[in-house]
Amino acid sequence: MKCGFVSIVGRPNVGKSTLLNSILGMKLAITSNVSGTTRNIMEGIYNDEDSQIIFVDTPGIHKPNDKLGNLLNKKAYHNVEGVDVILFLVDIAKGFGKGDRFILEKIKNHDIPIYLLLNKIDQVKQKEKLLKEIDELKEEYHFQEIIPISAAKKQNVDVLLQCLKKDLPEMDKIYSEEELTNVTTRFIMSEFVREKILELTHDEIPHTVTCYTENYEEEENLVHIQVLIVVDRENIKKMIIGHQGSMLKEIGIRARKDMEAFLGKKVFLETYVKTLKNWRDQEKYFLELGLQEEEE
Repeated sequence: MKCGFVSIVGRPNVGKSTLLNSILGMKLAITSNVSGTTRNIMEGIYNDEDSQIIFVDTPGIHKPNDKLGNLLNKKAYHNVEGVDVILFLVDIAKGFGKGDRFILEKIKNHDIPIYLLLNKIDQVKQKEKLLKEIDELKEEYHFQEIIPISAAKKQNVDVLLQCLKKDLPEMDKIYSEEELTNVTTRFIMSEFVREKILELTHDEIPHTVTCYTENYEEEENLVHIQVLIVVDRENIKKMIIGHQGSMLKEIGIRARKDMEAFLGKKVFLETYVKTLKNWRDQEKYFLELGLQEEEE
């Protein structure tokens, strides 16, 4: 039995969470075009008849301009320690840039096999250009594997899994086959709401907005869920609520669809927004993020 931990790293918006969802065949991690979408370290557990692979989805590594950005980078760097393989994801449609080289410098000194995954090949029109880039990237570092993929289209995901099994140790499964992730269902429900906020408001809402599942009650065929949306400014609260509650209603409609698909049950969802101007007042809601920690 092949079993081990695989960390997924890269710049924001290169498709790390999309790749995790494609591998698992289900929506577990939220995705959006907003930098800072992934904020918690989420494990997705893949099982088949001869392996168990624990994929660790990390925040996008970027140049931080606030405390949250520094924390997310710290989490991402920490989670390349102690894993068996690193998947270094690059948006090849945009090319291998300075930000990618910065990350490579940070991870290449670890004595761990590094796979370079060239994502979004479905957006590359000139295949000859792709082949040329692969040849050039071989000079950057001695990667264990260089695999062109499309996480969104699931192209070469099966190739990736087969390659990974060669580099994972022989050992018993760490998790039971019933376990899907290391985070709670309550957390996943709150993330579905946060994704819809980012999806509908784009760059208008700062990524510090946080959602917290206040109540989760499961019945035989129905789940009652209450999610609190925490913001730090009144104008942000008004934008999320929208005219006569229209934005908040649409957020709830879209989030409920994902919840019902994940849970396999009907969901009665309540959402409401609260403004907490003092950062420290938000410790309860940011507990899972680790924002209660003092700056070093």
